[in-house]
Amino acid sequence: MSRDVRDGHAGQGEWRLRAPRHRVESRAVGWWTLQAAVIALPTPLVLGLLHLLIPPARFVLGWVFLGTLVPALAYVVVMPNWRYRVHRWETTDAAVYAASGWFWQRWRVVPLSRIQTVDTVRGPLQQLFRLSGVTVTSASASGAVKINGLDRRTAVDLVEQLTRATQAVPGDAT
Repeated sequence: MSRDVRDGHAGQGEWRLRAPRHRVESRAVGWWTLQAAVIALPTPLVLGLLHLLIPPARFVLGWVFLGTLVPALAYVVVMPNWRYRVHRWETTDAAVYAASGWFWQRWRVVPLSRIQTVDTVRGPLQQLFRLSGVTVTSASASGAVKINGLDRRTAVDLVEQLTRATQAVPGDAT
């Protein structure tokens, strides 16, 4: 993790938004692919089954099946790799940087002095891929910063580092 505060600090009291340095784990692509499949494929699969089971409706169900299957497969194939290219994170002695999204991309900088809580998140699919997420809650109306797709050990180390760093920063994060 970077310790060079000058990279994130453009001047006296001024923060510069820049791309964070660290990618998430490559296993996150598999996790996002499985998530996308669970979300996108049930509807086309049900329509395909109905197409096979209801002969009088085959023409209509066949077209509806294809109309739902093509975008679902495109989503499952494209989205995980695209997100992997976008999702990045970094911490410095002064801030946490995070970039996320795929269509709507979001870059955020959270100064350590604004951090209120740091949490780890491990859903069932994340656990399957040995991944974790870190949620950094700040004194911001924009909500928490989420860094998903981290290796479990990296996530634990990040939480410990941010906890130590925020305790060392004076103020009450409001």
